[in-house]
Amino acid sequence: MAGGVSSVEVVKDGATGLEKLVLREAHGCSVQVFLYGGQVIFWENEYREQLLFVSRKAYFKPPKAIRGGIQICFPQFGNHGVLEQHGFARNRLWSVDETPPPFPATTSNCHIDLILKQSPEDLKIWPHSFEFRLRVALSPTGDLMLTSRIKNTNADGKPFKFGFSYNTYFSVSDISEVRVEGLETLDYIDNLQCGKRCTEQGDAVVFESEAEKVYLSAPPKIVIIDHDKKRTFELRKEGLPDVVVWNPWDRKAKTILDFGEEEYKCMLCVGAANAEKPITLRPGEEWQGRQEISVVPSSYSSGQWDPEIIHRIQDI
Repeated sequence: MAGGVSSVEVVKDGATGLEKLVLREAHGCSVQVFLYGGQVIFWENEYREQLLFVSRKAYFKPPKAIRGGIQICFPQFGNHGVLEQHGFARNRLWSVDETPPPFPATTSNCHIDLILKQSPEDLKIWPHSFEFRLRVALSPTGDLMLTSRIKNTNADGKPFKFGFSYNTYFSVSDISEVRVEGLETLDYIDNLQCGKRCTEQGDAVVFESEAEKVYLSAPPKIVIIDHDKKRTFELRKEGLPDVVVWNPWDRKAKTILDFGEEEYKCMLCVGAANAEKPITLRPGEEWQGRQEISVVPSSYSSGQWDPEIIHRIQDI
């Protein structure tokens, strides 16, 4: 399950009764991964600050997905298909993968491996056999890495298509003081305009109202700048061309049962995705998609970056 780690343990969550895995790095960073949904729920830095948002009204029992953390959306993104919103992986019970195949070398030995396979119920709504392996890793510096490997195990020789997203709920101080850089000039699909294709016009993505967008062919790295907390999230991705951005704002928030009316102010959902064009896998083929998030102090103010921060980001 893990090798040479600072600490990995399987425990039962006292508040929800759900099984979870807790990773702790020597410097004090930690991650909690629930087997339900294969979902990272908590990610704390060495100061015990929670870096991911989880709604205080979130459901922690089937069949609802947990509102917050990092949701694994598979085999469907959004409502682009016949399945439930964002597919079924985020509300299934995953298992610990005791004998995972070799993963590409990483800088972290602190990790856990999970696996999800189709159930008889899944085959009734999506008639394909698959193996979904997920590695969640925590680096010595507290970076959070998720690597997904999906294999077509159909015995009938048929390929299948799927969509995918890491819907990542970031905890922010004030959504009106947050900006996302790296998506400027890109085309995006605006789901609030019935899927209209638009082009980002600003020098950064800022938030003044509801947003539900899919940015297409995004660069391998974007940054999320939280001005009030002087914190910058760096999100890097591989094998996932798109980036999803979502905030319900006030009116939509009031209609979501597992979301507080004022919680839109302190969260932003951004994640690496394959949303526009489904991935096709023939039997025996395997796909891999990776998302890595790190946090750096930010002295961003009024459009100005600290040169040291710019230098660090450019070197990644």
